[in-house]
Amino acid sequence: MNNMTKGNPLLPLLFFTLLLVLAPAGLFSQDQQEKEYKDFKISIQNTADGVKLRSTRGSAWITLSFNLDIGEAQAIDEYGMTRVGRVYNKKNPELADFLFTLTKTEEGILLKGIEGTAWTELRFSLRSGQKQRFDAYGMTKLN
Repeated sequence: MNNMTKGNPLLPLLFFTLLLVLAPAGLFSQDQQEKEYKDFKISIQNTADGVKLRSTRGSAWITLSFNLDIGEAQAIDEYGMTRVGRVYNKKNPELADFLFTLTKTEEGILLKGIEGTAWTELRFSLRSGQKQRFDAYGMTKLN
């Protein structure tokens, strides 16, 4: 035994108890705590040659349609089609601040949340002509 525990056999037990009590506070960093995300609502429709997006809340755009080959990714933000890493000099407080990439896959659609989303990835099947809605928190029902 070392000098620290030789005199008091309860010291290791006290240390272990403190570790159990204080460690969980550090396990939940600020990134893992619940954040508030600005509200946006987008529906996506799979088309024969690409995708069609319709925003009903939180975006400067209403519809976006573009061709997208399987495996190809396109970045989308509150202003429309963009690229990852683009920086705006001024943000519009009236709009949601989000960024995600959309990839058309063999099975359907892959969305990767980069900014302003509670989700990091949404993957779902979507047949041609079919629609799916999503927001900052995940997939939602169509009205």
